[in-house]
Amino acid sequence: MCGIVGFAGKTRRAQDVILDGLRRLEYRGYDSAGIAIVHQGKIRVVRSAGKLCNLEASLGDAPLAGEVGIGHTRWATHGRPSVENAHPHLVGSVAVIHNGIVENYRALRDELISRGHTFRSQTDTEIIAHLIDSERRQGKPLLEAVRAAVARIEGSYAIAVLDEEEPDRIVAARNGGSPVILGESDEERFVASDIPAILPYTRRVFPLEDGDVALITANTLSVFNLEGQPIERPPREIRWDPVQAEKGGYERFMKKEIFEQPRAIADTIGTRALEDNGDIDLDGIELDAGWARGLRSVQLVACGTAFHATLLGRWMIERYARIRADAELASEFRYREPVLGSDDLLIAVSQSGETADTLAASREGARLGARVLAVTNTHDSSLARESDDVLYTHAGPEIGVASTKCFTTQIVALHLIALKLALLRGALSSDEVRKHIQALRRLPRQVEQTLGLWDHIAGIARRHSHAHDFLFLGRGVGFPTALEGALKLKELSYIHAEGYAAAEMKHGPIALIDDNFPVVVVANQPDTHAKILANAAEVRTRGGIVIAVARVGDTETLSAADEVIAVPPAPDPLSAVIGTVPLQILAYQVATLKGTDVDQPRNLAKSVTVE
Repeated sequence: MCGIVGFAGKTRRAQDVILDGLRRLEYRGYDSAGIAIVHQGKIRVVRSAGKLCNLEASLGDAPLAGEVGIGHTRWATHGRPSVENAHPHLVGSVAVIHNGIVENYRALRDELISRGHTFRSQTDTEIIAHLIDSERRQGKPLLEAVRAAVARIEGSYAIAVLDEEEPDRIVAARNGGSPVILGESDEERFVASDIPAILPYTRRVFPLEDGDVALITANTLSVFNLEGQPIERPPREIRWDPVQAEKGGYERFMKKEIFEQPRAIADTIGTRALEDNGDIDLDGIELDAGWARGLRSVQLVACGTAFHATLLGRWMIERYARIRADAELASEFRYREPVLGSDDLLIAVSQSGETADTLAASREGARLGARVLAVTNTHDSSLARESDDVLYTHAGPEIGVASTKCFTTQIVALHLIALKLALLRGALSSDEVRKHIQALRRLPRQVEQTLGLWDHIAGIARRHSHAHDFLFLGRGVGFPTALEGALKLKELSYIHAEGYAAAEMKHGPIALIDDNFPVVVVANQPDTHAKILANAAEVRTRGGIVIAVARVGDTETLSAADEVIAVPPAPDPLSAVIGTVPLQILAYQVATLKGTDVDQPRNLAKSVTVE
């Protein structure tokens, strides 16, 4: 999750403020850093791979004396971590830093190349710099040039722009899920992607909204819409302490991370889903059609929450690519002498890329000759380095021990892999894949709508937090959702909870049901809806309390449940992502009512690096 800091002032050196701000955003994670300062009438750009100390070393002992500048820490989403892909990108007289995804970057890049532009990086951000430079060459002032350029961008962006020819100012713009915060104090103005970066200098901030374009100098701050009309944006006074600031004003990291899921999902889809031609680009992973057609099986391995994602991955690969797939706990897989060879694919899923059992399972698969594809959130992790291929989820750093955004982005990444295999094997046409991509593109907004149920779910939590046991039931893709919901409740609240395939309830768990036993029924899956309602009826007949996750407008479930959480409708398997979010919220709410440490539950570690 990239960091942006910009400064225009009269009494401080821009370099000092920017580096300090970037340090305060280090908790977000990054793999490269850079800075651009207007120094003696010219923009000087310094970039480095790795940590900020490398950037400081590159800057050397002679600090830049300029009073206007921008800086960036990059978490790679488009183009590998490297100096040439680090921000800022300088084209002509224009320097740009950017958070977000330019979804139409291929079309824009092709157009710019045909017009004679030369690219020096693999990033979509450099396209923005070229677009602004083109507008400046037509004589437009910087503010107008930025407005014209961003009007052509499809996707999300948070940008800050410098121009040598207007050296006293920064132009910033925002659209989509990437935040931009402006700040002001006496003869100083600031731009940042998050409040902690500028909190030591001002508590008076102006959050930009979608479609806003802002111009700041040391003494002025103005906000406009994309048509150039001025907008009055009232300031907010920040009263957080520094620890709260890292949490973005949320009470806990986990709550912040739950609310970051729309952005994380959008970033993971990014430019990989090519709607125009119904194709999937797995960041350049070379999967040959002949190899894909010759695959004997796909084996997925993971632990904990990631294992629940692989259960959905198995469903997607078999359903779409029509190839035998299996999902297994990595700790069991490695000890059973698995049968794998060169015509098998092993997909290893781990948020950290350091999970001991998953690493051991992937090594065993490699030893047997299988191709190993890693799905992880962590660049340069052991799993990423040791695998034949790696597909990164772009969840950003996850501080809370109980995984939320990493889980939902793992599902999205596995969905993309399944669609690519289906295309290569001829099991789905480009037109069919295009429909799946359209559903994926709707997913971030649907998750955002589901987050609006926070207070409603809080009421359900208050009514049932006294229970000593919970049962979670699901069918089809709802079964992994039920498993994940039960795990979250156990991890956070220390209440005993079990996830069950709903049809198996009659084979034992039904004996536990009484009028003090809440049963959470995952009923928003269209493929298995009728059967899961029959299971809910069996629970109520025996006096159990039914809490149902259902699609908006589902009157059948409304009459079959005691409590209903109505979520936006989505096709399987994306209904599993939407169904997971209210269960995360339910677990969080129950745990906070019980007073447990939501961010660091007892006895748990974020990454299990020993057996």
